[in-house]
Amino acid sequence: YLKKGFAQVTTPPIDPLREGLVMSLGMRLGGRGNLLEAGPSAYSQIQLNSPVLLESELAAIASDANLKTQTLSTVYKAAGKGSMKAALDKLCADAEAAAKSGCGCIILSDREINSLSSADAPPIPPLLAVGAVHHHLIRAGVRTDTSIVVETAQAFSTHHIAMLVGYGAHAICPYLGFESCRQWRASPRTANLIKAGKAPDLSAAKATVNYKKALEKGLLKILSKMGISLLSCYHGAQIFEAYGLGREVIDFAFKGSVSRVGGMSLDDLAEENERFWAKGFPETDLTKLDDYGFIQSRPKGEYHANNQAMAKLLHKAIGMGGKGIGPQEAYDAYLKHFEDSPVHVLRDMLELKSDKAPISVDEVESVADIMARFCTGGMSLGAISRETHETIAIAMNRIGGKSNSGEGGEDPVRWETLSNVTDDGKSETLPHLNGLKNGDVATSRIKQVASGRFGVTPEFLVNAEQLEIKVAQGAKPGEGGQLPGKKVSPYIAGMRRSKPGVPLISPPPHHDIYSIEDLAQLIYDLHQINKSAKVSVKLVAQAGIGTVASGVAKANADVIQVSGHDGGTGASPISSIKHCGGPLEMGDRKS
Repeated sequence: YLKKGFAQVTTPPIDPLREGLVMSLGMRLGGRGNLLEAGPSAYSQIQLNSPVLLESELAAIASDANLKTQTLSTVYKAAGKGSMKAALDKLCADAEAAAKSGCGCIILSDREINSLSSADAPPIPPLLAVGAVHHHLIRAGVRTDTSIVVETAQAFSTHHIAMLVGYGAHAICPYLGFESCRQWRASPRTANLIKAGKAPDLSAAKATVNYKKALEKGLLKILSKMGISLLSCYHGAQIFEAYGLGREVIDFAFKGSVSRVGGMSLDDLAEENERFWAKGFPETDLTKLDDYGFIQSRPKGEYHANNQAMAKLLHKAIGMGGKGIGPQEAYDAYLKHFEDSPVHVLRDMLELKSDKAPISVDEVESVADIMARFCTGGMSLGAISRETHETIAIAMNRIGGKSNSGEGGEDPVRWETLSNVTDDGKSETLPHLNGLKNGDVATSRIKQVASGRFGVTPEFLVNAEQLEIKVAQGAKPGEGGQLPGKKVSPYIAGMRRSKPGVPLISPPPHHDIYSIEDLAQLIYDLHQINKSAKVSVKLVAQAGIGTVASGVAKANADVIQVSGHDGGTGASPISSIKHCGGPLEMGDRKS
């Protein structure tokens, strides 16, 4: 229900690979004392190098005499509506009492420490518990007297860790993640992979440490999206936007967070939580765990607009396989698939209401005029194949629309208008393509500047009708492009002025854009090199984008493109695809 925030234009992201020296995951446990009166009592704390704790580190914290740590269980008895709210109220009251009694560290744990392991005794979701306790202690005036540590099985990804820290946790012990690493190492399948030389021979302890390091690197990447260098500055900053949480939940546990569309109540969340927990107690033993389709489309998982059934219907509708255009019934079936699909984006809930009489089709713009506004997403050559990239460009040019080059330059041969196409649709200029016609052009009319790092030359810029400055990308806001070395063929390397086999990683921001004024300078420079081209700036939807878009307009951009949180060609981390950026509809409204 929560999406990470990210920096664009007004504050640049940090490059965690090249600027990692200025970044730190250090956190402190214990009461802060009176910061205005320096003395021993103000600095009686424990310094952590990382917020991710191994079980042994958590045990040391729990037994530390100076911290006077207390452990509070987040497990509650599910007894109908209001039971989770009552458990949260008790948890907050216990945390306040602990803080007032001199406890310097409160551990919120969902381990079964009170023998309630049953289908009707679920744990409170850790983020809800942390947010509720954090804000309750603030209201009670004792938040700085103690610190919050979370021991949970429900946090296992970088996004989970970031959310817990962002809403008040000082440290997290993801014990189920660690246990999964140990079980992975002990499994016969892993042993066979190691014997076959297909997996490194790691000890269980080393696998656990590697998992911990992966979480830490991912956390640095998340910090860098916002241009934040210290985790202590991210702590409690609540740099998230909620989608699907109602006012009751926000005011209770996430006070101050933006939630523009409303949604679930505490009772709704309790019902969802208890239903999910009950799946762990099936009547018959499971042979394998359910795949809920959170990442890839699954028949019994959550709905994905891009699914196998849709792809098959589309192929039939367009007559894929060299059989010509599909029959009308195939296209009708394709349309019906979407009409019958469940609500999955905000615009599916919009309904046009008008008391105006319909107008004649003759008064509507022509098909050609409408298609002239069609644009493709920016997909770089390398992220998709040369054949795919050029086919998309030719198709868009035929209908009068615009394809987007993505970053990575463009082969000069694509700027030529084809005049040597044979009767069988082949051309010596582009011998790898079929179905060509004389008059075809394979150039992308929108040329993406992105970081200005790969393939951007004066010749590239003057062969464009629109120049796009990619400040942020919908699939991975706050991050740069990542092209693995194995994809950098001699052809790709030539376009990007690099060497084959070398991984190509773009810096997340334009390193010369630290303000609207810097952006205005780049827009001016692009206008000077190609006076006939429009200059567009690509932003990604999030809370506050309206202010950024206003600045971009004042910087003299001709077009402001707002992307949603979806998209991507596969060169994006799962954490960014799933958990960063906002819906297109909200960004469009604010811009």
